[in-house]
Formats: sequence, C-alpha cells, structure tokens
Amino acid sequence: MMGQRAYIPALGQSFLLPLYDPLQRWIMREPVLKGRLVEETLIEPGQTVLDLGCGTGTLAVLIKKRHPQAHVVGLDIDPQVLEYAGSKARRAGVHIDFTQASALGLPYPSAHFDRVVSSLMLHHLRREQKERALAEVWRVLKPDGLLCVADFGRPHTRFTRSVALLVRHFEQVADNIDGLLPPLTERAGFDQVEERARYATVFGTVTLYRGAKADAAEQQGAA
Repeated sequence: MMGQRAYIPALGQSFLLPLYDPLQRWIMREPVLKGRLVEETLIEPGQTVLDLGCGTGTLAVLIKKRHPQAHVVGLDIDPQVLEYAGSKARRAGVHIDFTQASALGLPYPSAHFDRVVSSLMLHHLRREQKERALAEVWRVLKPDGLLCVADFGRPHTRFTRSVALLVRHFEQVADNIDGLLPPLTERAGFDQVEERARYATVFGTVTLYRGAKADAAEQQGAA
C-alpha cells in the first residue's frame, strides 16, 4: 500500500510468493504464534470471524479447523495470494469466504463481525493508514466484539533490540517498534487494549494485542 503500488506483495515480489509459507513457518514461528492468536480470540460457536489481511490463508484455515461452527471470512487486497488461500482452504476441506478488498475500506456493514484477527499486516501501513484500518475494524465489529492482532512490537530482548535498529528502516514498521500500535488502537475507539504475549523472531519481537469494542450502553454508563 505504499509508493506507486496499491499493496506490497508477500515478500515484496509476486514471484517469491511460493516461498512465503515456508519462511513464515521456519523464521516467524508461525505455528506457535498463530496458534496462540487463535486462543486469544476466544471464538464461540456460531460467531463470524474476519481475518484482516489474510494473505495465503494459513490463519483463516487454522481458525476454521479449530472452530468449525464459526463463519470465517478472509480479506486481502492481493488477488494472487487469495488464489493461494482458496486452494489451501479446499485442500484442508474447509469453507472460508475470501474477499478481495482493502483494509482501508471494508466492504461489510457496521456491527457485522464478532471477532477480527490480523497477523503481520498492520506494519505494512503508514500511520494514517493504520488509523483508517483500525477505525474500519471498530466499525464492522459488533458491540463486545474483539480485535486480536499479532504484529511487530517493542523489542524485548537484546537480540530483538539489535534487529530493531535495522528493521525499523523497512516498510512502515517503526511505529510498531516504538510501541504505537496499542495507543492507535485505543484512539480508534477500542477499550481494554492489552499485550497478551511476545515472541522473539529472526526479524524482531512479534507481540499479540487484544482490544474490545465496548457496548454502547456500557460506554454511556462509564461516561
């Protein structure tokens, strides 16, 4: 979503897409990270879940396999990765509705989803784009809905602090490394924004955050 392109392909170039899933598994601790993300999402039977920036569909498929009674929707702006995602879902024998659209203008009515998850997508956005995407998530979530995010965060080990000195110059990751994702989420209207877990990876600290969209009656009562 930077420069002259509407989006950044996985690994920066479309021809590298076949390498994306193996690298995620080996370098980004994907099985552990996404498994924990699904746990933190607290999905209940019959709920509708949006995987925002679903990429090749690994997280969406994992959610559907663990919660077969949930309605899972995957959204991504890149049509090529959505083809991969659809193939992956078919191979796994699960049904997921995939949509090609931008996180900056979600094609869903307000208060439509019970849960929204996002894994390693928000750091691709400029700050104003992060704010727009988070505002859109707040809009499409139902009252008492949850947003659960796994993305780069403040470095928490000597190694990740060293890596951060380099990684902060790539894409739009500096805001994440500076710890701005939680306050941006709160500014979008979310309550109870908290850090749930941190993982050291080759590219730095990945942090799991969770925030809630308060019920309107609760907000009025607290005012």
